[in-house]
Amino acid sequence: MKVIRNQGSVDMEQMLSKPLFAHLATVEEGVPKDSPVWFLWEEEHIWILGSTSADRFPHRLKQNPTCAIGIIDYEKATGKVIHIGFRGEASVEPFDSERANRLLRRYLGPNTDTWDSRFTTFDEQTILVRVKPETVVVRDQSYKVQIT
Repeated sequence: MKVIRNQGSVDMEQMLSKPLFAHLATVEEGVPKDSPVWFLWEEEHIWILGSTSADRFPHRLKQNPTCAIGIIDYEKATGKVIHIGFRGEASVEPFDSERANRLLRRYLGPNTDTWDSRFTTFDEQTILVRVKPETVVVRDQSYKVQIT
């Protein structure tokens, strides 16, 4: 995995531990598609929970595994703008309940009793997507906030 950084010090591991949204970019019949997803950064891969019956991105990735993922950490009040972009290949993997629960706890908290039922019941259509990054671009694009 090649990591490209601009000036500035961004702790990539720290940022990827936050419950931020990622945008998964795939291609279907030459047309780009974008899917907002929750993710888990683990073992130098991005893991995404999906369903072959409810989501289209697993089908697109089976046809063309090349993909990109963009993650932004933004704070208007401070001018913080951090971007991490991944380019690589994805594979649709069998469901792993332990990994899926680690992913969901990041976004929903540790108490599964408070989770929406969509996140507690899985069927044979539930899968994980594993993205193996070939290139990672880490950019600090923060700006100074002008106080008026």
